Amino acid sequence: MVVTLQHGHQATMEQIPSAYETALRQYDRAVSRMDIDDNAVEYLRWPQREFSVNFPVRRDNGSIEMFSGYRVHHSTVRGPTKGGIRYSLNVTLDEVRALAMWMTWKCALVNLPYGGAKGGVLVDPKTLSLGEKERLTRRYAAELIPVIGPQKDIPAPDMGTGPQEMAWIMDTYSMTVGYSVPAIVTGKPLNIGGSEGRNEATGRGVIICMMEALKRQGVHNNAGIKVAVQGFGNVGSHAAEYAWENDFRVVAVSDIDGGLYNADGLDIPAVRAYMKANRTLKGFQGADFITNDELITSQCDVLIPAAMEGQLTERNAPHIKAKLVVEGANGPTTTDADDILNEMGVTIVPDILANAGGVTVSYFEWVQGLNSFFWDEAEVVRQLSNIMVKAYGEVAHMVEEQRVDMRTAAQMVAIKRVADALTIRGIYP
Repeated sequence: MVVTLQHGHQATMEQIPSAYETALRQYDRAVSRMDIDDNAVEYLRWPQREFSVNFPVRRDNGSIEMFSGYRVHHSTVRGPTKGGIRYSLNVTLDEVRALAMWMTWKCALVNLPYGGAKGGVLVDPKTLSLGEKERLTRRYAAELIPVIGPQKDIPAPDMGTGPQEMAWIMDTYSMTVGYSVPAIVTGKPLNIGGSEGRNEATGRGVIICMMEALKRQGVHNNAGIKVAVQGFGNVGSHAAEYAWENDFRVVAVSDIDGGLYNADGLDIPAVRAYMKANRTLKGFQGADFITNDELITSQCDVLIPAAMEGQLTERNAPHIKAKLVVEGANGPTTTDADDILNEMGVTIVPDILANAGGVTVSYFEWVQGLNSFFWDEAEVVRQLSNIMVKAYGEVAHMVEEQRVDMRTAAQMVAIKRVADALTIRGIYP
């Protein structure tokens, strides 16, 4: 499956592979460099379980509308599955398959006892009232009851969802089983068992990886580094603010409508406050308004794609000026763009490493919920930093040992852990 896009008024057409095609190409590239049993290689190519649902939601005007949703479990070899739920009109089963596979590698890379899962509902959440969103979330959660559970599959927020949706899912599951089960989801509000530092975790992890990459490149002056962030949702906005707090010069940010650029640096707290008040970056004073394409190729040292998959392609990759790409989103770079950027000498910190902060703190939240014992934010940040830096070091070691790019190295580390677990467990029956 390919999506064909027309870029501007050019006559040429660009074919962008689906997220699942990209995930499989990355997987094949990694395992081709590894000594793994062919049976394990074939086994891990396939999702273990795919769940599709069609369900009714009552609109505020009394009418009934049908919605479609998915939940995919890629692997349970290393433990229960873990992964977010997104609300988007772009949700497809192929996309959810890819995201579930990437979650398996991400959890294995940071050595969490999880396999990968992902879910989604085909809906634009901006078109729903609060009541409609609650009814949709609760009905979708009810449809998932057979496949989710604190020891089976633990959902979390993703694009278009947040703490409130997780609270509704927790309550729906708890009402079904007859007692409160905080560990059924992560990313919950603090007052019902959420973890300190969870909302900021993915963005914070992105910047931890960025700083580790820069340190290994011999960079010590943060103020001299220009950072551009594509996407200003939960991941991108927190990444931009954490970079700003660490004295980096954040020169560009963008949302779905376009972005802002100021070569002298943006006041990120002011941008976040404007975004919260206006739900758009348009109209913010003190910066030039640019397109998302212009942000990707803007004058910067570090590019953080934190929006959607398939943003860096063979079309725009040759024009990227950043020498370091840190992937805040899942699958933002196609394999063709990977090849171009690697040839250009650009370092790419891959998604399964760079944005693993979210699932890492989700793991902390799950552990805290199971034990009813909670940590303060300083402990969460300390543990997160330790895990991210250790995983970065393991990937860097694989890069040097195997002479491969960082994405292939990260997948090799992760796939080996899953394959080893599969080998020692064996095949049932």
